Amino acid sequence: MTPVLVFGIALLLSLLTRRRWNSGGIPAPTPPQPPTAPTPDGFDPGRYGLVPSAELDPGRAGPPLPLLRRKELEALADSCLAGGWRAAAAYVAAAGEDWDERWSRLDFLTRVAAERDAWLTEWRASGAEACAAATVYARLLVQRAWEARESSLAHRAPTGRPGGAGAGPSAFKAGLAAANAAAREAAELDPRDPGPWVVLITTARGVPLSHRRFRALWQELTARAPHHVAGHWQAMQYWCGKWHGSDAQMLRFAEHAVRTAPPGSVLPGLYLQALTELEQRHGPLGLPAAGRLHELLPAVASALAAVPPWHDQLPLLRHLLAHFALVSRQPALALEQFRELGPWCGAHPWTSTPHPVRAFDHARAVAATHAALG
Repeated sequence: MTPVLVFGIALLLSLLTRRRWNSGGIPAPTPPQPPTAPTPDGFDPGRYGLVPSAELDPGRAGPPLPLLRRKELEALADSCLAGGWRAAAAYVAAAGEDWDERWSRLDFLTRVAAERDAWLTEWRASGAEACAAATVYARLLVQRAWEARESSLAHRAPTGRPGGAGAGPSAFKAGLAAANAAAREAAELDPRDPGPWVVLITTARGVPLSHRRFRALWQELTARAPHHVAGHWQAMQYWCGKWHGSDAQMLRFAEHAVRTAPPGSVLPGLYLQALTELEQRHGPLGLPAAGRLHELLPAVASALAAVPPWHDQLPLLRHLLAHFALVSRQPALALEQFRELGPWCGAHPWTSTPHPVRAFDHARAVAATHAALG
């Protein structure tokens, strides 16, 4: 294996193990960096069932992938980057009609294709797992379109004028149009598969679509997979205030997910993502009233307790739950999450501070000491 391939595979595995919910290839907004207070003197983590402070690890959100799983993904990425596609087709086919798992596998393959995509061109031409190959291609186009948009925003002058001649916005619109067309073609290849409809839900906020036309897309997706996790995340983005909805519409959508999610799904965590959106745009004062958080956060915690412990999104959601439980003065609930998280503190909101370990340690000290008092 060449050094380039080794580096690429390592990067892909890192992205996989620290994946955010925004699996449409769209960069998450940069959050503010609040100051952190030192951990109270005399705090003994072991007294509260927590790991020692010296063992805290900001390098990960949760435990690393099992070695066998990591080796399997390395072999898959190596095969793709070296020019093969059959392993990719088999990898997707093995997910069957577990649509969330299938999407997770398509997500990984999209990240591989972003490094080198000649193998994807050959896969699409082969006709094997045609809908999957077409969906990966459509997702790759979405990712590239958003990269063009982010590049354009990054090069804006202080006056607000674009640094170039508008190539970024033009490339964004053209890329989304191409992705939209590719997703439509993918949907025709397998009417059962919700994957292409998730891509269409993703492009909807950039195209943009009216509420009426968006709801029509949403009906197509939920007819195939009513509780699709990535589809719900993308739809929540459409309904949030920074795109085509409002804070109230976004919260209603997320609350509905908490109430209707099937047992064992991480979908109730969508409410934590909605709270994160509000906090990033408005600060703590933008969050719902404490009474509402006291009602819904325990429901989210109960739902997450039923999620298989190896689910890769579970640690990310536990970090958010611990944070918002503290913000809403539910220290016992926060302490439960800190115990489950163990030494891992490489996730939002701690990584949005200058000192993630200090922020995490301080938060769990507050949770532990106040839970003991309560």
